[in-house]
Amino acid sequence: MRTPIIGVMGAGEPSPRHLALARELGREIAKAGWILLTGGRDLGVMDAASAGAKEIAGSFTLGILPEASSRVSSHVDVAVFTDLGNARNNINVLTSDVVVACGVEGPGTASEVALALKSGKPVVLLAADEAAQRFFQGMAPGRIQVATNISEVIETVRTTLAGRV
Repeated sequence: MRTPIIGVMGAGEPSPRHLALARELGREIAKAGWILLTGGRDLGVMDAASAGAKEIAGSFTLGILPEASSRVSSHVDVAVFTDLGNARNNINVLTSDVVVACGVEGPGTASEVALALKSGKPVVLLAADEAAQRFFQGMAPGRIQVATNISEVIETVRTTLAGRV
């Protein structure tokens, strides 16, 4: 069986709280032995999650970038330059076995969550505000998992992956 790919989506300019959560999440994904997929750029949730993963020896990070000219996070092992702009969000989602949205602070992250739901991908909202939770749970009742901390995310991902074997 191939190594699971966990997509971490989030804002390019997140709150300090979501930035810290993204770094911790990346670290825990790497500890679990999973591949971390992000948007690959050198800012926000993408960079923080990748940096956290690279704190763990043997980790593997994959970045799906919007443009050939995109600045890549120094913590990304493999950068895929799509030249698709925001359409690269579809690649992020379809390549991920589970999508984790670290906060839903903007339309880019919201579009990734919506694409994941449309594609039937499991979604975990980490530290999303109540309005985002209501919106996505209303859109896809019973298909959105909500987590308030990293332990809940990792447990949810483990359970989800175990159910897909």
